[in-house]
Amino acid sequence: MRQDTVNLIRTYYDAFNRGDDARFLGLLADDVVHEVNQGAAERGKPAFAAFMVKMKAHYQEQAVDLVVLASDDGRRGAAEFTIKGSYLKTDAGLPAARGQTYTLPVGAFFELKSGKIARVTNHYNLRSWIDMVK
Repeated sequence: MRQDTVNLIRTYYDAFNRGDDARFLGLLADDVVHEVNQGAAERGKPAFAAFMVKMKAHYQEQAVDLVVLASDDGRRGAAEFTIKGSYLKTDAGLPAARGQTYTLPVGAFFELKSGKIARVTNHYNLRSWIDMVK
């Protein structure tokens, strides 16, 4: 169980890094809960897909140095990684984009149900990111 969860989370980030949206979204439960850093929780695969479209319009990112942990029963997992990115287009309420690059530590927490990701909670230090791109 634990290894299945680790493998699923690794596959999730591999699809993210390759820009394989179909594979990435295919790993999510239809009613996935996405708890956005510094934002409200969003529910459902369509909301998650819309979030990713917005992210790709503003940022180009890769998750590197990935470490994945999982509970013995495989129902919960966590990932710690570094996001290496470029800020491509100004995002509302944030500093102006000029192609700035950034390297940011991130933590993510997962809940799994029936072999799919049912919840993703992301956390990073927004203030640190803002300081990097100012």
